[in-house]
Amino acid sequence: MKQLVFSNSNMFTLGVELEFQLVDQSSLDLVPCAHAILKRYSRNNDRHISLEFLQSIIEIQTGVCENVLEVATDLAKTIQIVEDIADKEHCFLYSASLHPFAEPTVQEVSSNARYKRIMDELQLVGRQFISQGLHVHVGVGHGDTAIRVCDIIQAYLPVLLAMSTSSPFFCGADTGFSSYRTKLFEALPLAGIAGFIGSWQNYVDEIEYLQRLQIIETPKDLWWDVRPSPGFGTVEIRICDIPSRFSEIMSMTSVIQALVAFIIEKDIAPHPIDLQLLRSNKWQAARHGLQGQFNDVFGVLGTRPQSLKNAGLTLLRFLRPYGEKFASLEHIRAMENVLEAGTSSARQRALVQQGKTFTEMITLLREDYWI
Repeated sequence: MKQLVFSNSNMFTLGVELEFQLVDQSSLDLVPCAHAILKRYSRNNDRHISLEFLQSIIEIQTGVCENVLEVATDLAKTIQIVEDIADKEHCFLYSASLHPFAEPTVQEVSSNARYKRIMDELQLVGRQFISQGLHVHVGVGHGDTAIRVCDIIQAYLPVLLAMSTSSPFFCGADTGFSSYRTKLFEALPLAGIAGFIGSWQNYVDEIEYLQRLQIIETPKDLWWDVRPSPGFGTVEIRICDIPSRFSEIMSMTSVIQALVAFIIEKDIAPHPIDLQLLRSNKWQAARHGLQGQFNDVFGVLGTRPQSLKNAGLTLLRFLRPYGEKFASLEHIRAMENVLEAGTSSARQRALVQQGKTFTEMITLLREDYWI
């Protein structure tokens, strides 16, 4: 068995992955165009795009970026190239974590051996999994540092989720959730809350144990809400829905980078957290979004139950010095506006309550993407 090594990385560098829906220009339903887009793209470009689990999803990735400005420049360039190619396939990119009316059972799996293996195991659960997310990698330099960040940041992942929710509708119905993507994701057998790890060696031992029992093939088979990414030398935060505005994606990236730095530099002693508390906080974020209740086990944001909105505003105040350090303060301040005005989930519901159809809602949200 190949030894698991945590790669070198510069501290607080960034890598961002965006999962976009591919939507037909006429019907505004999901359309399986990822293979066709990738084929056209690979002829002339060396930037980062890849297939996802289903052919109606495509992932756009940055290279290694020093700051959020580099992330924005990298992503904007690639998105525009892919949009132009998608137009030739009579579809477009749509940024939200669930399509509001697509039928799960007709989605086509990508022609990738790993994805086909996963679908063969997941069956109907896998067919339901037509969701998209925002994944942010932050360089941390050392395996034990990565595990310390994972063990502490898991307490604050519900705050990040509440800031990013964009999946209230599924199969033509209002789910009652701000992030129904979260509940679909939790149906997967190796997804969700990681729990306390303790040290890099503990992580290595667990990976080797799971591989020996043939439960996983690689660490990537653990679809945790946050996980070390040994090959990149990063911590990968995977809890977030994908926001429906590019500016909010940059804000979330800035918040995550600043939060990782805050955790590394602040004297917080990691320890096992009651699993029921972690589940409750996550449920509140997925179900109620910013109006949900949050309990901070470390007491950094307060020792009493509070709304996720208040917890988020407090967290952003703590992160402002890191925004100055990383030249991303304007993005962190912009997230304060999101907490006051509401996330994509709130905007989607407001449009439907105004009498807009789902197709009209998609069109309006798409027009707002670059504001």
